[in-house]
Amino acid sequence: MARQRLIRYADRYVKALGPRARVLICQLPLALFMAGVLLAAPAAWPALLDSPFCRYALGLQAALLAACVLVPWQRFGPLAPLAIPVVDLVAIALLRDGSSAGLPDPGVLSVLPVVWISASTLSTAGSLSLSFAVPLLAALPWLLTDPAPPAARAGEAVLVPLMMFAVSLAMRFARARLRHEQWRIESKEAELQVLLEGSRERERLLNTILDTVDVGIVAVDAGGRRLLTNSWQTQLEESAATAPGAAETPKEESQLLLTGQDRTTPLPLERRPIRRALGGESFADYLVCFGEAADSRVVSTGARPLKNDAGDFRGAVVVFNEVTGLVDALAAKDEVVSTVSHEFRTPLTSIIGNLDLVLADTEGLDSPAVRRVEVAQRNAERLLALVSDLLMSASSAVHVHPRRTDLAGLVEASLGSAQAHAQASRVCLAMDVPGPLWANVDPLRISQALDNLVSNAIKYSPDGGSVRISASTGGGLVRLHVEDTGMGMTAADAARIFTRFFRSPVVRDGSIPGAGLGLSITKAIVERHGGTISCCTTPGHGSTFTVELPADGPPAAF
Repeated sequence: MARQRLIRYADRYVKALGPRARVLICQLPLALFMAGVLLAAPAAWPALLDSPFCRYALGLQAALLAACVLVPWQRFGPLAPLAIPVVDLVAIALLRDGSSAGLPDPGVLSVLPVVWISASTLSTAGSLSLSFAVPLLAALPWLLTDPAPPAARAGEAVLVPLMMFAVSLAMRFARARLRHEQWRIESKEAELQVLLEGSRERERLLNTILDTVDVGIVAVDAGGRRLLTNSWQTQLEESAATAPGAAETPKEESQLLLTGQDRTTPLPLERRPIRRALGGESFADYLVCFGEAADSRVVSTGARPLKNDAGDFRGAVVVFNEVTGLVDALAAKDEVVSTVSHEFRTPLTSIIGNLDLVLADTEGLDSPAVRRVEVAQRNAERLLALVSDLLMSASSAVHVHPRRTDLAGLVEASLGSAQAHAQASRVCLAMDVPGPLWANVDPLRISQALDNLVSNAIKYSPDGGSVRISASTGGGLVRLHVEDTGMGMTAADAARIFTRFFRSPVVRDGSIPGAGLGLSITKAIVERHGGTISCCTTPGHGSTFTVELPADGPPAAF
């Protein structure tokens, strides 16, 4: 690239000169040499100026130098200036005759006009012919008068023309190679220009797309330097800047006001989305609030790492999607559900209490009346249980009070409570839990989760079968497996099974009772303990729910 720039600079410089200046520059090296000979002759070669051939050579050079300046070369063709180097060869031949006065053989100076001829636009055949023929013809008169033997004269006559022919040939090869290299470089440059223009067009298209979507996008390298931030994200960060104008350009997350889902507690630096992404984490649906509590914007964030071909971490892409409206709508819905459920709870409690009083004193009531009251009591209790589930589902947080608990005892108690239900449904219950199985959990909440899982396993085994609870430990975790041989479900249904109010079409068509809250409540309880719950199922072959709980209790963050 440096050589190409140098060539371009030289081309521009030469083109900026006029025709006379270009001819003068080409002639100047030989003219300077002749001037040096003229100045040095009185001291170095006193007899040189006495030679008529030398005086003719010097005079001819002076005339050629004047012609370079005075002749309007622009009026003639591009080959007209070649008359100067051809006459130069004649002048050098004359000077060679004068070298008998003591001047070393100046025949080697023929290389200067030969280079000029070879570098011109003259054809290869023409330049090679001139480079050989002119030095030969110009030297013939001198060689004919030379007293040396014919063989020696013939050798001298051919030596310098052959040297000039070789120089011209080398120049032509070098020029051809240079033209080829220049063509190749220009071709590569043209290709690069096409690629560069295509890249710029794709970049403009990408920027247009990124600035059009209502999603914030940030790309960072492994060192945390931002590679890309679209306009939507810039506006989001401006709304959360801790000081006016602090986010006019992309800044560190530490300069932004970010809070948790409560819109009050500042989010620690290590839990902020970009910082997590730089740590190599890959996450989705991570909710963060930008800005002050009154005007905060709830944003769902996700990140994916960028890796090179070797798998090394090279950065990350973080996506920000505002879900303020959705979160507010869900909060409003939960508030309505909570309010309505609370209002239902009071009259239901009164109804159940009065029914209990009636059943405590059945004197004067016949058997059909008592049975009707008992039916009313069971349905009222069922409705109260449903209201309790709605209240828990609408609660923003599940409160747990962990303590050292034997999970084997909780499993045994849960199966004992479900025994009557299992017998009515012709389901066999079994457990394979070593006792004691200690874990730091809230026994009330874990019992509730187990009851939900066992109740569901029995409920969704309408044609009988078996329900088995087993346990395993390892890696600081305690795992409980609730396995049934019931109806199972599809993978699509399994992906939504922990969503509130979700019930699969098969369950709805089968008229199996339920509100779709049990598993969502169970998931909330397990996650509040710092654990996870998963489902493995096959249609017609049952389901297995696995609960993983930290043996030492939930982390401090929970």
